Amino acid sequence: MIYPTSIRAINALPEDEKEAIYQTLLPEWLYTTYGIDRHTLTVNGQRVVRFRCPAGSRALESIVRRNAGDIDPMLYLNMADTFNNQLLVLLVVVNDPDAPRFNIDHDEDGNPTHLGTTTRNIPAEIEAMRAGLAPGQVRQGLRVFRQLVPVFEQFITNMGHDLFFIEPMSYHNAIVFERYGFSYVRGFQEMQNINREFQPGGAFHMKLGGDNPFRPADAWQTVRGRSWAIHDGILGHPFTGFQMYKRIGHHSGVNSFPESRW
Repeated sequence: MIYPTSIRAINALPEDEKEAIYQTLLPEWLYTTYGIDRHTLTVNGQRVVRFRCPAGSRALESIVRRNAGDIDPMLYLNMADTFNNQLLVLLVVVNDPDAPRFNIDHDEDGNPTHLGTTTRNIPAEIEAMRAGLAPGQVRQGLRVFRQLVPVFEQFITNMGHDLFFIEPMSYHNAIVFERYGFSYVRGFQEMQNINREFQPGGAFHMKLGGDNPFRPADAWQTVRGRSWAIHDGILGHPFTGFQMYKRIGHHSGVNSFPESRW
């Protein structure tokens, strides 16, 4: 099946046509494991899949919940057209609906933290970190990114494109994307610098240890440890300005943290 070449063009289609196209972004495990009806996109008669894709917009939001009343989606995707008609993934979130929830998305006064980018809930973050989560996670993931990549690549191919772009929100996101074949438009030298300065004797390594729970002495050895230290401000600036791309059917071989452990 050949799709229109832009999100804006898909969004201009009649509702049933564009929903049929966007439904191809939903992986098979949503139907087989969680019982979503593939024809009605419902569970127990209630719609659990929503596409926000108004006519005139260059963006798509796909939101999938296990049950209609759940707070958190199991799968969330936000993607958009760039101004030169490329495809950009702004955010992908996968949550295990059965895993404990950590309220890192709201501070202790109930204000949104925007996942720790504007304000933080330190007690909740400490609990999440000790439970094995990475920065920005309210729940453990489902470890299904490997299954999502080919689904998304087929969607991109059907749109007539041979690559797409993605913006990692955190250090650990960038490392995961590297493992699945992504390379950098912007930020590879910074990733190399981060790796160098986390080595013994480096500027970031010397800031580890002490009483700060987000900067234990061994944080430099793991992807998650580094990511929490970066989230805590060890770089001296936010982790921003990174952009990566994936060419369909190609693995770039980029690895900015050799022999890394999660």
